[in-house]
Amino acid sequence: MNLKMKVAHVTSAHKDGDVRIFHKECVSLAEAGFEVYHLVPNSTSRVEKGVQIVSFDFPISSRFQRMFRLVKEVYKRAVEIDADVYHLHDPELLRIALKLKKLGKKVIYDAHEDLPRDILSKTYIPKFLRKIISKRVEKFENRIASKIDGVITATPFIRDRFLKINKNTIDVNNYPIEQIDLVYTDYNRKTDNVICYIGTINGQRGVEEVVKALELTNCNLILAGDFRQVGFQENLQKLDGWKKVDYLGFLTRQEVAKVYNRSKVGIVTLHPILNFLDALPVKMFEYMAAGIPVIASNFPLWKKIVEDGNCGICVDPMSPNEIANAIRFILENPEKAKLMGENGKQLVMKVYNWDIEKKKLVGFYHALS
Repeated sequence: MNLKMKVAHVTSAHKDGDVRIFHKECVSLAEAGFEVYHLVPNSTSRVEKGVQIVSFDFPISSRFQRMFRLVKEVYKRAVEIDADVYHLHDPELLRIALKLKKLGKKVIYDAHEDLPRDILSKTYIPKFLRKIISKRVEKFENRIASKIDGVITATPFIRDRFLKINKNTIDVNNYPIEQIDLVYTDYNRKTDNVICYIGTINGQRGVEEVVKALELTNCNLILAGDFRQVGFQENLQKLDGWKKVDYLGFLTRQEVAKVYNRSKVGIVTLHPILNFLDALPVKMFEYMAAGIPVIASNFPLWKKIVEDGNCGICVDPMSPNEIANAIRFILENPEKAKLMGENGKQLVMKVYNWDIEKKKLVGFYHALS
C-alpha cells in the first residue's frame, strides 16, 4: 500500500472551501497520509490543513462557458499536477475522465446528486426538454462511470444506482464533522424566538412556504445562503412574512455556527420533487448536531430519521399552516424542544457523523493501490 499516493480532487463548479470536497474528503485523506491536491478555479493557491490547493483565474460569465471552456483549462491544470488518482466532483468533468485514464491515471467520480433526476426539476431548462436531456445525461454518466476505477456517492440511493454500473461504488454520506459543524448551546439559554434556514435558496427549497408561515407565528427567521432563482428574492420580499426575515446572505462556517447558537428551530422543508425524496440534506444533520429541533419535509426517509429519532417534526412542506403549527409547538414547549435537540445531537454523535464516513473513504482509497 502506498500511503503517499498522490491524489487530486478536482472541481470546476464548487467554491474553494466546499465542506464535502475540502473539509471532509481532502483533509481526511491528508490526515490519513495521502499526498492531497485540490484543484479549484478562481481562488488562491496555498497549503491548508495539509492539502495543496492549486488555483488559477478564469472569469466565468455563463454556465456554458464553465461547462466547456473552463473544463478544458481544468484538464490542462490537472495533468500538470501529475497525480496517481483523480477524484472528479462535477458531472461536466466526466468529459475528461477517459482522457485521464488514457494517461494511466486512476479516476474516481464523486456523485453529489442524482443528476438525471435533478435535471427533471431544473426550471431554467424548458419543461419539454427535461426528460430528453435527463435520459441523455444518464446514458453518458453511466457510460463513463462503467469505465473508470470507482464511484463515490453522497447517499445510499445514488450508490444503488451506480452499483449496477460499477461494482466499485460506495456511499460516503455528508454527515457533520464534529470540529467544524458541532455547535452546541444549552437550549434553555436561548431567549429569542428565532428559527433558521441555511442553504441554497430557491422555490423548490420551501422557503416561500416558510416565509408565509411566519405570518402565523411569533418568531423571526434567519435566512442565509445564495438565491439561485431569478426574481425569487423579489417575490419573497412582497410577502407579509418577509418583515420577520433577517437575510444574511452567504455565511462562513464560523458565521453559521453563530446562527445555530441563536436558533430554536432548524428548517428543512424541501418540496417533494424526485431528487429530494431520497436525499440526505447536510443542513438537517447540522441542525441535529447543534442540538436544534428540526422541522423537515414528511418524506418517508426523513420521517424515519426525524420522527423515529424524536428530534423534530415532519410536515407537509407545501403547507404554511402545518409549518406554522410545528413552529408554534416547538416554541411553546421548551422542555420537549430541548429533548428533541438532545436526541438529534446524540444521533449525530453515534450514527450520522463524518468519523464513520471517513473510514469508508480512506478504506476505498487504500483498495485502489
